[in-house]
Amino acid sequence: MRVQVLCGRTPTWWLEAAIIRSMTLFDIRRKRALPAAGEALPGRQAAMPVPAAHFVNGNPLQGPFPDHLEQAMFGMGCFWGVERKFWQADGVFTTAAGYAAGQTPNPTYQEVCTGQTGHNEVVLVVFDPATVTYQQLLQLFWEGHDPTQGMRQGNDLGTQYRSGIYTFNADQQQLAEASRTVYQRALDEAGYGKITTEIMPAPPFYYAEEYHQQYLAKNPGGYCGLGGTGVNCPEGLQV
Repeated sequence: MRVQVLCGRTPTWWLEAAIIRSMTLFDIRRKRALPAAGEALPGRQAAMPVPAAHFVNGNPLQGPFPDHLEQAMFGMGCFWGVERKFWQADGVFTTAAGYAAGQTPNPTYQEVCTGQTGHNEVVLVVFDPATVTYQQLLQLFWEGHDPTQGMRQGNDLGTQYRSGIYTFNADQQQLAEASRTVYQRALDEAGYGKITTEIMPAPPFYYAEEYHQQYLAKNPGGYCGLGGTGVNCPEGLQV
């Protein structure tokens, strides 16, 4: 029997179990460990073609953006569901799926899936701070996934599914770190483990292929692996 799987995104538990049984221990470890310096795939100089407009709201996917807007970047697992979560938020001008926090320049989806680029699947969020605050976006981030799972999110295994906040200025960095402390307290009370989210200044963002952009708007019945802990983040993130 031949089963086609998109990068470990399995629709049922039994298929996930079958794949894991067929993988060697080396395969599993390699998918869940970042490549060492000099071991990543070489990549390329040519950037991925970027659609002119957002499939849902028609706004540009690529800057320069209007001066009053700000940017945020988050990794929460499969970027299909993550992007939908943020484009549905009030005050969000545009979103884009892409790759960040790795070593390989201009990676392809197939390369990222090998675990040998070091990249995370991320979503770039361009927002109007007069309508939605960065703290509110952080609340969507923390409540929208399980930030304690390390190099996975649910059935999605690998470094590309790790939890990450990538900041664009010192204020975002401070707020992100403080919100992690606040949410850890809430998780502790609920019996969860330690947060594994990486928080760092935003690295280069590489746009994903066109078919990944706003994927769940183009494919309403498509896979979405998002699943939160059910633990509410303190309202307004009183940090």
